[in-house]
Amino acid sequence: MRAALVRNFHLHSCWRTRSCRYKVLSAATTSWAIRLHTTNSSRLYPNPNELRCPRSLTTASTLPAPPASWIDRLPTKVQPYMHLIRADKPIGSALLFLPCTWSITMASYQLDVPFMTSVKYLGLFGIGAIIMRGAGCIINDMWDRKLDKAVERTKNRPLARGDITPVQAFGFLGIQLSAGLAVLAQLNWYSIYLGASSLSLVTIYPFMKRITYWPQAVLGLAFNWGALLGWSAVAGATDWSICLPLYAGSFCWTLVYDTIYAHQDKLDDVTVGIRSTALLFGPNSRFILSTLSASSLSLITFAGFLNANSLPFYAGVGVAAVKLARILRKTDFNSRESCWKGFVGCGWAGFWIWAGAMVDYGLLASGTTIPFII
Repeated sequence: MRAALVRNFHLHSCWRTRSCRYKVLSAATTSWAIRLHTTNSSRLYPNPNELRCPRSLTTASTLPAPPASWIDRLPTKVQPYMHLIRADKPIGSALLFLPCTWSITMASYQLDVPFMTSVKYLGLFGIGAIIMRGAGCIINDMWDRKLDKAVERTKNRPLARGDITPVQAFGFLGIQLSAGLAVLAQLNWYSIYLGASSLSLVTIYPFMKRITYWPQAVLGLAFNWGALLGWSAVAGATDWSICLPLYAGSFCWTLVYDTIYAHQDKLDDVTVGIRSTALLFGPNSRFILSTLSASSLSLITFAGFLNANSLPFYAGVGVAAVKLARILRKTDFNSRESCWKGFVGCGWAGFWIWAGAMVDYGLLASGTTIPFII
């Protein structure tokens, strides 16, 4: 009983120690500051044992062990490589794939290409998204293996934990990139050159979080390249008048979901010096992300207007708007669980945009006439 009382006293003292606020000031400007109070951190770390307090008061912070996944049933030597490419978290591949689907489906609609041609390119881009998302994860973890050790959510990643060496990861990256090149080679030369030009963005993205509070912007430029590439794969060249608004809308969408994602690690990011829009936007995140969501949907709608899409396309955008509005209303930016749920929900918003475009294209292919936007 005495030991329990002493321990409770220590935890209570630790909790009170956290009441001091953290001020994160940009090196480039002093016009903003983020204050994280006890009420916020208590939701990020749901119980006192998870608070990062002085060692004299309690043990080091810990997070619950991640749930077992299908990867854990694979051979031991294979598991680190599957964890390295986040094979058990398909949401990343989906977020990379969705702008491709929008572009491919809209191009198929405008050019009235055979349905199986559209399916062919959707299949190629789906495989490519899985491969290149895995390659991006490897590049990111090779850059961040030292930083990942200091972040609770990422410290058990294979490179950070030492399950595989950087040399082994680099070799696996070579296999991934070779497979990605094989998929890219199935496209026309215009698309091959356009696709290859995005690799520089993929490579520099992990470095951006060290020098700017806008790494999510660089991710947005890289992750939505499919909005340009999908059209050129179908049509032989990119229709910039339609694809640029689509790309810009996709870019804003990425800023929304990746800022929500970054809120999961903001306390650790402060400690290790990682920058993000989550820290930049701070308590204004909900308002700024709402503005970005409205911009994203408006630009995608404008792209549909230029493409002469009909009502099903706009219905899909409307469902996506409702989905994003609910996410931004309900997400608790100080809860890892809530942020992850909101992040995944943004992917579903993108799916509904594709669903609307696909219904529109399917009706056109079947000869059904649907009114243009009212």
